[in-house]
Amino acid sequence: MGSIIRLEEVPITPLKRDPAWKHVQMFKSGKKEQLKCIYCLKLFNGGGIYRVKEHLACKKGNGAVCTHVPKDVRLDMQQCLEDGGSRKSKSKSGNKQKKQKKQKIEEEVMPMVSNQVDEVDDEVVHAHAAEGMGKYVAMEKRKSQKDDEQIMVSNQVYGNHEVVHAGERMSMNLEMTKKSKLVHSTDIDSDSEAVHEAKKNALGPKKNDNHIKMAIGRFLYSVGAPFDAVNSIYFKQMVDVISSSGSGFECPSQRELCGRVLKNCVEEVKIHVDRCRMKWGRTGCSILVDQLTTEAGRVLLNFFACSSDGIICLKTFDATGILVPAKLYELIRQVVEEVGVGQVLQVITPGEEQYVVAGKWLTDTFPTLFWSPSAAYCIDLIFEDFGNLEWISIVIEQARSVTRFVYNSSAVLSMVRRYTLGNDIVDHTFSHSSTNFSTIKRFVDLKQKLQAMVTSQEWMDCPYSKKTEGLEMLDILSDQVFWSSCEMIAHLTVPLLGVLRIATSESRPAMGYIYAGIYRAKEAIKKALVKREDYMVYWNIIHNRWEKLWNHPLHAAGFYLNPKFFYSIQGDMQTEILSRLFDCIERLVPDSKIQDKIVKEISLYKTAAGDFGRKMAIRARNNLLPSEWWSTYGGSCPNLSRLSIRILGQTCSLPICKRNQNSFQQKVTTGNFIVSQHLSDLAFVQHNLQLSQMFTSKEQTLSDPSFFNSIDMVEEWIRPGDLFVEEKGSSDWMVLDPSVNSTLIRPSNDEAEELGEGFDDLEIFAYGKDV
Repeated sequence: MGSIIRLEEVPITPLKRDPAWKHVQMFKSGKKEQLKCIYCLKLFNGGGIYRVKEHLACKKGNGAVCTHVPKDVRLDMQQCLEDGGSRKSKSKSGNKQKKQKKQKIEEEVMPMVSNQVDEVDDEVVHAHAAEGMGKYVAMEKRKSQKDDEQIMVSNQVYGNHEVVHAGERMSMNLEMTKKSKLVHSTDIDSDSEAVHEAKKNALGPKKNDNHIKMAIGRFLYSVGAPFDAVNSIYFKQMVDVISSSGSGFECPSQRELCGRVLKNCVEEVKIHVDRCRMKWGRTGCSILVDQLTTEAGRVLLNFFACSSDGIICLKTFDATGILVPAKLYELIRQVVEEVGVGQVLQVITPGEEQYVVAGKWLTDTFPTLFWSPSAAYCIDLIFEDFGNLEWISIVIEQARSVTRFVYNSSAVLSMVRRYTLGNDIVDHTFSHSSTNFSTIKRFVDLKQKLQAMVTSQEWMDCPYSKKTEGLEMLDILSDQVFWSSCEMIAHLTVPLLGVLRIATSESRPAMGYIYAGIYRAKEAIKKALVKREDYMVYWNIIHNRWEKLWNHPLHAAGFYLNPKFFYSIQGDMQTEILSRLFDCIERLVPDSKIQDKIVKEISLYKTAAGDFGRKMAIRARNNLLPSEWWSTYGGSCPNLSRLSIRILGQTCSLPICKRNQNSFQQKVTTGNFIVSQHLSDLAFVQHNLQLSQMFTSKEQTLSDPSFFNSIDMVEEWIRPGDLFVEEKGSSDWMVLDPSVNSTLIRPSNDEAEELGEGFDDLEIFAYGKDV
């Protein structure tokens, strides 16, 4: 683990006019300035803003591309690069083009207006004027696609200027004509506005689209849809399709949505599911069991199948009253048989005792697959046990007293967000327990900004600073013991938060990284506390909750077969992990002849013989996903390569996605077979569309903890304190400033890349045994 480099953030001045500056932060390390992508958090050591632009445009060749850049930003950056390439060759013709534009306006727009003024009424005049300007603008748009960025900007400004003058001359001609017809001046003003309106429509869509947003808002509010519905890629697709269809679009009826449209969606999703199934013969898959309790008290089991190509929902079953090992075993066995025993490498369930027993029976019935508790579930239990330690629980409660005060006063929350550049103090994650520690980490990140606020004159003049809660907040944020404790908690838990993000990541299968992640978490605790009697307190918690997974053959095999880590493992530790790989070979490969071939091929991998030793292969250890590396360079070891691809393509945790419970509640309370099947198909479509979006969309959405969809996860952090009594009107959410969001703190988008190399601590691998 390298030393921590302290970077000082510096503001980006208005002189930085390149569009790429909107998507980076600038830091200073000594005299050196560095840029940081706000989407994937990559830090650039050189190359300037042009290199960042290539990174955002996903242009390959000069370095890593951004995997989390929004599509619209990527397209803008690609356009900037294309325009920039032709700037020199086209800038010389700029003045000539301006003159041509001026001439075109006179030739096409003005005659069209003046020739018609005396012959037709005012409506026809302005219709022709708008048509003429439309032709002109369309012609200019076709040209602008070939122009460079600089000329595009100058032409737009110049063109608009000329059209305004054209509009003024039109108005003058109209005024003269109307005077000759004895038309009142009010009519002239009205007609002049019509010309300008036609001009704006011709030049592009109106900027004031508030009425559209109001219509969308009224619909969402009336049906009780969650606010984050607008983050759905399907919402954006719907808006795009409707806006492009024109004014003739007719809304679908309720009968159409319940019938033909749903039927088409079911068929569409089934095609997607069948396409995924076809790949399982090569990649294998994991069966995931997710338990859900509805608001009506029903217990539902959702069955998923996950592979390196994505995740699909297989079925939903009402398990109310039958959560016993025998029933669970039967349900899971049926799903495994439907998928195909040879396709399934493992079954992942929650970690409760009834699932443990059912999993044991399952592996006895199917000796070619593994059972495993969810990795995210186990990590969450570790956080829960950490939070129960007395000194940590005290610090968490101190931090909560600050956030409860802040999030129940609009004035204080607005001030905090101004000082923290739009960052919220509460950082909600996977669960209640993990949210406690991600929020403590956020406190550490915002320490200087929070202290600057409570020591500012603005805060001292604020009436809330004199309240009991305000004085308590000042004491806490000025207490060095509190901050030292927060920093220690962050040292102990941030690596575990990283493991949690790896376990629940949609960007890459976790199997090749989870073992290394736990190693790094234990290593960080040992370095932070140094003394064995101190760090063993936390190690024992990890051992207790992670025991089933640390010795799990699939996790150890994933670590062994990941070339990023394997070649930095010491020899003695390789032997222990190799034994777990042999367990996988015996269980997953029933053919003894193929088992023997795999064992022989392992020696080629260990010694980096053949293609494994190529310089390209060595570089690719850090650049390719492990399964892709084996697919590319494992040709000399076909049997080991096939097994590696299947193991490294698996997940370690249940899916994390938003669930729509309404249809489920209806489904399990109705006795009608037709309605039940109808709702079952609806649930099938809902789940698979949500899962498809989860793997398709790489855009991070950072939610305000006070949004309704986040309330349950952060309730303990934002509910009013026992002594807090808010004055009427001072908790008005409407006064919150929504514009302060310039430099948001985001977690790393690829924790797996930060695990690094070097695994040489025998004590960590011993896992509680004497070394």
